[in-house]
Amino acid sequence: SNANRDSLFNDPNAPVLGNPEGDVTVVEFFDYNCPYCRRAMAEVQGLVDADPNVRLVYREWPILGEGSDFAARAALAARQQGKYEAFHWALMGMSGKANETGVLRIAREVGLDTEQLQRDMEAPEVTAHIAQSMALAQKLGFNGTPSFVVEDALVPGFVEQSQLQDAVDRARKAA
Repeated sequence: SNANRDSLFNDPNAPVLGNPEGDVTVVEFFDYNCPYCRRAMAEVQGLVDADPNVRLVYREWPILGEGSDFAARAALAARQQGKYEAFHWALMGMSGKANETGVLRIAREVGLDTEQLQRDMEAPEVTAHIAQSMALAQKLGFNGTPSFVVEDALVPGFVEQSQLQDAVDRARKAA
């Protein structure tokens, strides 16, 4: 439905990377503690580097426990300090579990004020983003991370850059 599309592609409360004016939107649902999401990071970065017209929308979908929820909230809160992207890549590249201690260590490493971060984690828009991810994932029938939407195509699971690029190319032709 159009309302669904809108909340998926144009949610002002979802981080947008890549080219915000891009002609094809890729949405990724992910969890910082998902090993396949961490592996997919290089594929997604490769896609964005190779295709300057991809618009990347992130849906924080913390489904793997308390550490995941803490990491997602911290990442979303980092928007208030203009450091979402740097923090996101750093969390995705971390070794070991994303938990409170590790997340706050990485926050300091990327130059975040961790006291402000922990206050901003309680903001209603942070809770709203996560709730919206849960609702959208359920509507789309996703049951694990990572899961991608490329315009009209659902691409669940780990994908390589070439598969993502194929989906983007198909979406572009269809438009």
